[in-house]
Amino acid sequence: VLLDTPFSSLETGMETDQALYLAGQTATGKTSIALELARRIPRTEVINADAFQVYRGMEILAASPSESERDFCPHHLFGILSPSEECDVASFATHAKSAIADVLSRGGFPLVVGGSGLYLKAITHGLAPTPKGDQALRGELEKLSMEELVKRYEAIDPVGARATNLQNRRYVTRNLEISLLSGQPASEIKQRWENESPDIQAVFLKRQRADIYDRINRRTAIMFEQGVLEEFDALPELSTTAAKAIGIRELREYRAGEIDLETCQEEIRKITRRYAKRQESWFRREPAFLPIELTEESEPEEIAEHILATVG
Repeated sequence: VLLDTPFSSLETGMETDQALYLAGQTATGKTSIALELARRIPRTEVINADAFQVYRGMEILAASPSESERDFCPHHLFGILSPSEECDVASFATHAKSAIADVLSRGGFPLVVGGSGLYLKAITHGLAPTPKGDQALRGELEKLSMEELVKRYEAIDPVGARATNLQNRRYVTRNLEISLLSGQPASEIKQRWENESPDIQAVFLKRQRADIYDRINRRTAIMFEQGVLEEFDALPELSTTAAKAIGIRELREYRAGEIDLETCQEEIRKITRRYAKRQESWFRREPAFLPIELTEESEPEEIAEHILATVG
C-alpha cells in the first residue's frame, strides 16, 4: 500500500539529513528490498552507497542493480566512474551528500542503499575536517622527488601509505601535508567524525550465517552464469580502489593459469563470506543503524513493511 504522503513527512527529529539509509550484509537482497520501499514511498530516488557499484563495467562483479531495476525509479551514483579512476571515502561522501541534497531540492525522497560501512558512516556522520593547505609547505613538498615524498609519507603514516596509491603524486602530497600540519597520521585524522550521534533513520539488514552463506554461494554461481569472466576481460587497468573489489584478484589468478575455475569460484565465495562477517561486526558497533534480522522465509514486501514500521 502506498503511503498518502511523502515519507519525509513522517520522520521525527531529522533536521539536516532527510533520508532513509538501507544498509546490509552482502547478498541480503538490498536491491529488491529497496525497490519494494520505492513502491511504498512516493518520489523515492535510490542513491548508491557501495564502494564498487560506482564503477561502470563492473556491474556483475559488484552485483549492481540491473537496467530494469534502475528503470523503476531514479538511481544515482551507479556506474559514474571508470574503473581506472580512484574514489576515496571523502570524495564518495561529497558525491553522495550532493545527490541527497539534489533529490531533496526536487521534492524527492532519498533512499541510500549499500553495504560499505565506512562510506555510509562518512555520509551519515560526516568526516572530521582536515587541515587546509599551506602554500609554504606545499612549495617545499613540490621540490621533492616522488620517491622522497613516498618515503616521508610511509615513515609518518605507514597505515595510510598502505591504503594510498603511491604512484599518484597529488594523493601522496596531500596526505603527507595533512600529517605534517596536524602532527598526526592522515589516516587517523580521516577516521574521525563531525557528528558522533547523528539523528538519522537507518537500518542494517542481516541474516543467519547459514542463510547468508547459501545466498553468497548462489550469487557467485549466478555471476559466472551472467558472464563475469568476460566482464573482467574487458576491464581497463584498474585503479587502486577498483582493484580491491572482491573477485578481482581471484579472476586475475584464474586468467593467468595459476588456479582452476573451481578454485577461483570457491575463493570468491570464501572471501565474500569473510566480508559479510566484517559487515556484521562493523554495523554492530553503529547504534545509529537499527538491526533487522531476516529469515529464509522473509519476502521483500514483508521486509519493506517491517522497515517502514520500524523507522516510521
